[in-house]
Amino acid sequence: MNITIFGSGYVGLVTGACLADAGHNVICMDVDKDKVARLEQGDIPIYEPGLETLIASNVEAGRLNFTTDPALAVAFATLQFIAVGTPSDEDGSADLHYVLSVARTIGQHMEGYKVIIDKSTVPVGTADRVRQTVEQTLAERGAEQAFDVCSNPEFLKEGAAIDDFSRGARIVVGTDSDEVRRLMRECYSPFSRQQDKMIFMDVRSAELTKYAANAMLATKISFINEMANLAEELDADIEQVRHGIGSDPRIGYHFIYPGCGYGGSCFPKDVKALAQTANEVQQPVALLKAVEQVNKGQKHRLFRMLDEALDGDVAGRTIALWGLAFKPNTDDMREAPSRVLMESLWEVGASVRAYDPEAQAECQRLYGERDDLALADSAEQALEGADALVICTEWKSFRGFEFATIRERLKRPVIIDGRNLFEPSRVREAGLQYHAIGRCHVANG
Repeated sequence: MNITIFGSGYVGLVTGACLADAGHNVICMDVDKDKVARLEQGDIPIYEPGLETLIASNVEAGRLNFTTDPALAVAFATLQFIAVGTPSDEDGSADLHYVLSVARTIGQHMEGYKVIIDKSTVPVGTADRVRQTVEQTLAERGAEQAFDVCSNPEFLKEGAAIDDFSRGARIVVGTDSDEVRRLMRECYSPFSRQQDKMIFMDVRSAELTKYAANAMLATKISFINEMANLAEELDADIEQVRHGIGSDPRIGYHFIYPGCGYGGSCFPKDVKALAQTANEVQQPVALLKAVEQVNKGQKHRLFRMLDEALDGDVAGRTIALWGLAFKPNTDDMREAPSRVLMESLWEVGASVRAYDPEAQAECQRLYGERDDLALADSAEQALEGADALVICTEWKSFRGFEFATIRERLKRPVIIDGRNLFEPSRVREAGLQYHAIGRCHVANG
C-alpha cells in the first residue's frame, strides 16, 4: 500500500519505518525543512534502539521517503496518518493545533477518497473535530470529496518502540466504516499473521482507550511508590512486598517497580489531559489527580534522601548523577526525575557532575553551559571527587559497576539509588551507605 504520515517526530518515524519495513511505500511529510533535509541525509533527530538502521535500510530500498510538499503527500496515498505532537496546554489539556492544521492541509489538497487516521494521542472527540475541519475546508474549496476519519492510537514504549509496533499485543482501530476496517486490516496484515491483533471499536472508545491505558500504568507506578514510602516507615522491604503482590496473576510484575517517579512524553501529559477531559464534563477523577500528585512528590524524594544522608549540608557539595533520561534506551529528558533533582541542587548552591549513555547532548541543549553542571565522559569520571552518588536512570551498564571503584572515587561513601539497582547487603559489605526507595532499613541495617 501507499501510506502518508504527517509528522516525523517519534511516533511518525517509528510508524513510517515499521510500515515501510513491512513492504508498504511510505512518505513522511513534515513542515520542518531542516529536519527533512537531515532525515534525507540519514541524520535521525531522536535516539531509539534500531531506528536509525531501520530507516536507512528502507530509504535505500526506496520504500521510505520524506517530503515538505503537502500536495504531494496528500496525493500519494489513500491512508493519511496524522502523527504530530499534542503538547499540553496550561490547563493540562492536549493542544490540537497541529492535528487540526494537518486536517486543513488534507482538506485543501485531497482529490478522491481518503482515510484520515488519528495516530497522535488525542482526547475523546478529536475525530469529530478533524472531520468538521476537513468538511469546512472542502466547503471553502467548493469541493465534495468522500473521506472517513478513524482512530488508531499508538502504544509505543520509548526504548522498545520498534518491537512494540511490530509485535505489540493489540492494534486498536476506532471506526464505524466497513471500508476503513478493510483498509486497516490490509495495512496491518504483516503484523497480524500469527494471530489477529486487530481490535475494532467505535471512534470515541478508541480515543479513550489510549488515555485509559497510560493512566492505568501510571497508577500502578504511583501505587508501588506509595507502598515503598510506607515500607520505609514500617521497616519493611518493598522488594519483598513487590514479589509478594506481583506473584498474583491478577496484579502481575509489570510496572510495580518502585523508583523516583515516572517521566517522559506520555504518562505525565496523558494523565493531565485525561483529568482535564473529565473536568470538562464535570466528572470527578480523584484517583487520577492522586496519581499525578504522588508522582510529583516522588520526584522530590531523591533530594530529601540526599539532604538527610549529608546531614542537611548539601550547599557547596558536588553530586555525581548517573542517568539523565527519564528511562533507559532513550535520550528523552521530558519530565525526567533527574531534572527535578538537578534544579533542586542548583537552588541550594550544589554542583552536579552527570553521566548518561545517550542524553548528554539533550542535557546540554536544555541547560546550556553553566558552572554548576559538568557532563562526564563516563560513569566513573562522574564519581571523581563527588560527595555522593545519585542514580536516576536504570541503565544496564550501571548495574555491574564495581562497588570498590565507587568507594574509591567518592569523597563520602554515599549512594542514593532512585531505581533500586543493587542488592543492599552487597553495597553495605563494600563500605558504602546505601539509600534506596523503600529499602532503607535493609540497606543500612
